[in-house]
Amino acid sequence: MTANSTTHTPEQSLPQPPNLYGRPARTATVERNTAETQVKCTVNLDGTGQGVVDTGVPFLDHMIDQIKRHGLFDLDIKCTGDTYIDDHHSVEDTGITLGQAFAKALGDKKGIRRYGHFYAPLDESLTRAVVDLSGRPGLHMDIPFTRSHVGKFDVDLFSEFFYGFVNHSWMTVHLDNLKGKNSHHQIESAFKAFARALRMACEYDERALNTLPSTKEAF
Repeated sequence: MTANSTTHTPEQSLPQPPNLYGRPARTATVERNTAETQVKCTVNLDGTGQGVVDTGVPFLDHMIDQIKRHGLFDLDIKCTGDTYIDDHHSVEDTGITLGQAFAKALGDKKGIRRYGHFYAPLDESLTRAVVDLSGRPGLHMDIPFTRSHVGKFDVDLFSEFFYGFVNHSWMTVHLDNLKGKNSHHQIESAFKAFARALRMACEYDERALNTLPSTKEAF
């Protein structure tokens, strides 16, 4: 359990805030089991930033906590993986399962804003995130890392998490680190910017609650 986690266990139900728009609860639970990992993820898009994240990769836990807290998503994630080999499978499969849970929780996407953007600074680092819940998966990253590892975490796995998430949540994401010298700061500012942009994209648009945000009228 991370220092920022609440004390309830993944098996307990996440707290449900009031549904202000009379919409179905935007929650989902997804389990993904392979020969390499076993991942279970529960998400509530209209939460308050609660939940327990335990992926077996401490730095990834810290980064997903940024999505949880700054996106105000309730997330319970448990991953048991072959980290005795390396962290790659656990990081990628956590991203895949979390993306599937977001796609399931978003449902038909009626009434959402669809687009979100945010700039997040962290000391010398500044990252811009732009999100489109388009139904078309695409990740575009420009983050010139200054070193290969943050502690024991291989920075190459940063993109593996986001490719897994984006490809299975069917969204387009642009992440650009505009300034930065500390790789920890670069990654954390990217997660914080992404969390806020995703929160904006998932929120309801009070002026368009009964419509799909697309001229195609479909995703």
